[in-house]
Amino acid sequence: MSTLFGWWAQWLPNLLYGLLTSVEVTVACMLIGIPLGLLFALGVGSTNKLVRRLTVILVELGRGAPALILLQFFYFGLPAVHITLSSFVSSTLALAWCTAAYTSEIIRAGLLSVPHGQREAAYAIGLKEVDTLKLIILPQGLRVSVPPLLGFALVMLQATSLCFTVALPELVTRANQIGTGTFLYMQVLTLTALLYAAICLPSTLLVSSIERRLARHEA
Repeated sequence: MSTLFGWWAQWLPNLLYGLLTSVEVTVACMLIGIPLGLLFALGVGSTNKLVRRLTVILVELGRGAPALILLQFFYFGLPAVHITLSSFVSSTLALAWCTAAYTSEIIRAGLLSVPHGQREAAYAIGLKEVDTLKLIILPQGLRVSVPPLLGFALVMLQATSLCFTVALPELVTRANQIGTGTFLYMQVLTLTALLYAAICLPSTLLVSSIERRLARHEA
């Protein structure tokens, strides 16, 4: 057992750098993906047929294509049209598209949860569509969407493990490099799983706490 802990102490600094890269990609893709998901949610509900159909296509591509395929497209596909992106940018854009597609449905459900009577009351007092959306629908709908959005962020943190296919030096990439050099795959992957758990378990508890607080507020 002491030998195992000795290996872990030796590998930990390298793996922590990989974990930091995974967190950075996750934060970047959520910062891009959630606002884009809001635009997708509004586009799907648009009365303009062209906007609605185009948005539906983008959402279905983001949801239907595996994240691994999106990663390959941005990293290996775009150079075919003379656009070359770094592994970090490729990973961020691919996961941001995936994030936008899935969070658009989360956000749309949150917006639809606002009672329709509030929209009618806003129109009755003379508010325009944009003002109704900004002042009444979005504040309430986004508050409902916060817990599932935070939960989805944990899913995207785990999805960054796919970025080893585009040479991003994230956590799993570094673990594989250590395993290749030492042939101690089980030991290093166990430590890798513990590092993921060290972030995901407390974050899950935090999301549950936020959800309970919001539920009390709604009650």
